[in-house]
Amino acid sequence: MNRFSPLRRAVIRRGMLLLFLSGVAPVWGQKEVPVVKTLEKDLRAKTTYLNPEFLLFPAESKKGSKLPVLIYLHGAGGVGNDLGKIRGQARRVVSGIRKFGKGPCLVVAPQCLRVTPAGRGTWTPEDLDLFLKHVKATLPVDEKRIYVTGNSMGGYGCWVWGGHSPEHFAAIVPVVGGIGRGGPKAVTDNLAKWAANLAKVPVYAFAGAKDRVVPAERSERMIAAIRKAGGKQAKIKVYPDEGHGAGRLVFSTKEMYDWMFSQKRE
Repeated sequence: MNRFSPLRRAVIRRGMLLLFLSGVAPVWGQKEVPVVKTLEKDLRAKTTYLNPEFLLFPAESKKGSKLPVLIYLHGAGGVGNDLGKIRGQARRVVSGIRKFGKGPCLVVAPQCLRVTPAGRGTWTPEDLDLFLKHVKATLPVDEKRIYVTGNSMGGYGCWVWGGHSPEHFAAIVPVVGGIGRGGPKAVTDNLAKWAANLAKVPVYAFAGAKDRVVPAERSERMIAAIRKAGGKQAKIKVYPDEGHGAGRLVFSTKEMYDWMFSQKRE
């Protein structure tokens, strides 16, 4: 016997029909409302630039199963100790995961502090390694499906973290990302070293040809260096009519999600 009333069944059928007609696959268990989590005290003491609090967009799965995790690194506009500044940025990827049927997937978003005893906050591999250690210790993470993406300063974070710790990742997606710590147009002295490490992991970079903040040439140079170092899974897409806001296309279209979630670390 059907446990739903006729009216309830009609509502469900209508909802499924609307999803079908819109081309959006329903993804049960993917949450678009984040919860605030805090780094463990011992790890918190070892970080330099991280806000000890971060956002987690939970996902439900079968009991005992592991889930992929997507780490989103915010841009310069998100620095500080107010997680509300990064919620909207991170929710874009959560919405994309749901829209294109790639869940369930955990999404976590750390935050760089604006002011610290060591100076203005920035993404460092040391901080991010500690952050990931906490994530893996406290969440049901499938370690073969850890993904990282970020926009602008967050794209830089992808380059620098992957350039130091490629062993963590199934895929890396830097978006309009700089390649130097000294500012949007800076170039690291460790380019060759980063490239050699990034050659070990699939990388898909995105940039805008009209970007005057972080020139597309920075991403093109990084991908060229990775390929020169032997990387056979590095590629780039440059949007000819986009500037520094190219991320609005990257995070709202199917291509990036299809590519990213097809990768799995061996």
